Amino acid sequence: MKKGVNEWCFPEECSIDQAVTVASKAGFDGIELNLSENGNLSLSSTDQEINRLHMKIKDYGLELPSLSTSLLWKYSLTSNNPKEREKGKQVVKKMSDIASLLQIDTILVVPGIVSKEVSYDTAYERSQEALLELGEYARKSKVTIGIENVWNKFLVSPLEMKKFIQEINIPNIGVYFDVGNILLYGFPEQWIQILAELIKKVHVKDFKTAVGNFSGFTSLLQGDVNWKEVMLALANIQYNDYLIAEIPSHPIFPEKSLQQLSQSMDFIIQEVHSSW
Repeated sequence: MKKGVNEWCFPEECSIDQAVTVASKAGFDGIELNLSENGNLSLSSTDQEINRLHMKIKDYGLELPSLSTSLLWKYSLTSNNPKEREKGKQVVKKMSDIASLLQIDTILVVPGIVSKEVSYDTAYERSQEALLELGEYARKSKVTIGIENVWNKFLVSPLEMKKFIQEINIPNIGVYFDVGNILLYGFPEQWIQILAELIKKVHVKDFKTAVGNFSGFTSLLQGDVNWKEVMLALANIQYNDYLIAEIPSHPIFPEKSLQQLSQSMDFIIQEVHSSW
């Protein structure tokens, strides 16, 4: 397995040059970029700007395993506002275009949000409808859509997630599995065994279940994730792709926290993975 780090793991003011320098020095194999409305990679980024960004990252010997975004919380694919839903689809298409340009094989997609205003069954229908279109668009670019399990009150069991994707029935739509996100209402090793070959990429972070809210997210080996069971489950499904950390950096010592994060990932991959 390879270890990657999400761009969100760096301070907000960190330039891409600083991020790739620190990531490379810390021993990461790849960096996961984020599409935003403003930033290193934005909705208005030109092909020329994207290619320049790619060259910077390659100069440091880093790979680009995947692309993520937080914009699908703002422009939900299941919103009651048709303009917001359309904007969300445009975000995913932009991600597909960028991924194709940068030779990234997987993009992370939040499939929608269930809320007081948007019922579960409506979200299910709207999300599948959008993903049928987006899956075909991404397929032409040879890009895989990874649907992430997030705290959106939607697709809250592995059986439902699997059924949801199988019903869409497009080969390049799978799962971007987040280990830490599951702990509030499930067991990551069970999700991994059930979703199996549908898992395309894996996010790693830890979570303290006693806290029970966003403050419970913590760095690796500091929460309640049973990493032995998680790694055994990944081995059982023959997953051998990236583990990508998605944990905010220390506000004062970001470089040190990233070094520690890299060391924790080494332990999980090398020590835990080889201890059976």
